[in-house]
This record gives sequence, C-alpha cells and structure tokens, in this order.
Amino acid sequence: MARDRAAPQWWWMAKRTIDVVLGTLLLALSLPVLLAAAVAVMVLEGGSPLFAQERVGRHGRRFNIYKLRTMVDGAHDMRGHVEHLNEADGPVFKIDNDPRCHRLGRILRRTSIDELPNFLNVIRGEMSLVGPRPALPSEVEHYDATAYRRLSVPQGITGLWQISGRSDLPFAQWIELDNRYADEWTPLGDIAILLKTIPVVLRRYGAR
Repeated sequence: MARDRAAPQWWWMAKRTIDVVLGTLLLALSLPVLLAAAVAVMVLEGGSPLFAQERVGRHGRRFNIYKLRTMVDGAHDMRGHVEHLNEADGPVFKIDNDPRCHRLGRILRRTSIDELPNFLNVIRGEMSLVGPRPALPSEVEHYDATAYRRLSVPQGITGLWQISGRSDLPFAQWIELDNRYADEWTPLGDIAILLKTIPVVLRRYGAR
C-alpha cells in the first residue's frame, strides 16, 4: 500500500472544497460544449456518446471514469492489431493518431473535450481536479513500489505531468512528477497547477 503524506487535515478539506465548488462550476460552464460534442458523436457515429472505463484511484480503489467516446465500437478488441504502433514506454499504451478513433475522436482528444465528463468523477469524490492521472488496472499490475506511490493521493484531471509535457514524457519521468506531487502537494499548489493547465490545454501540448 502506498504511504500517505502527513498533510494537515484542513489541506484535505480545502482540496475537497475546491473540487466540489470549482468542479461544479466548470461542469456547468462546459455543459454547452459537452452537449454539442455528445450530440455530434451520436449523429455522426451512432450509439452512446459517453464511455465508461475502469480506472484505479487512490489506494488502489477502482472506479469508472467517464469520457466522451472517441473510438469506434469494438476498439478494445482491436488492440492486438495495433500493439505494434504503441509509442509509450513502460506499461502505458498510447498511439498518436490512433487508427481506432472515429472521425471526431482525434478532435475531441486534441482539444481535451473528451475529458469534460471527468468533472462528474470529481464531484462524486472519485477523482480530484489535481492529481496523478488515473491508470488502467492492467497498467497498475506492472507497477513497482516507486510507481505505486502515485496512488497515495486522489487521482486527478490535471497535474504536474500534464503541465510538463503530458504524453511527450517518458514513463519514468511521468512517475517522478506524480510522486513529487504526492509528496509536496498543497492547496495553493493545486490552484497554481490549475492555472498553468489553461495554456497547456489551449496550445494542446502533448495531447494525443
């Protein structure tokens, strides 16, 4: 089990308050874009516009993360055919311009619009606005003790990894940044990361 940092209790209360208040506000503000994108996916691709996938949260607890669907139906079963295209190291599987994406999928990913439903996970307490990005169970199975330490804090929508290069960073550096956050986070630090996330998203740094 990943060790917890000895942070003051009011820090955790402040973090959760920021998550609920700001997460609700951001969901409300992004709702027109989210609904327009969802309708576009339904009209052009058919089926449900939402996609739920099991991820690993704090202390290894599993939950379903919500995203807009960016891949064609049956994409998971097609993974074996695209394994050779993997551009990430470590246990992570990522492809730039994944051929399994549907017509709108690449746009939704590049703009991070597909992640807007994550605010629901934040409001529900399964995620935080700021923290290490929640990994797949299949990835966590390959973690060593160093990598597992990133699970000692709530997993988030954005974090040090996201504002430092995202998918352009090697796995070892990704883990190093996540562990640094787990060991050094503060409420004010979270606010700073949120502010730095804005230009990163707008300029699409490391987005795939």
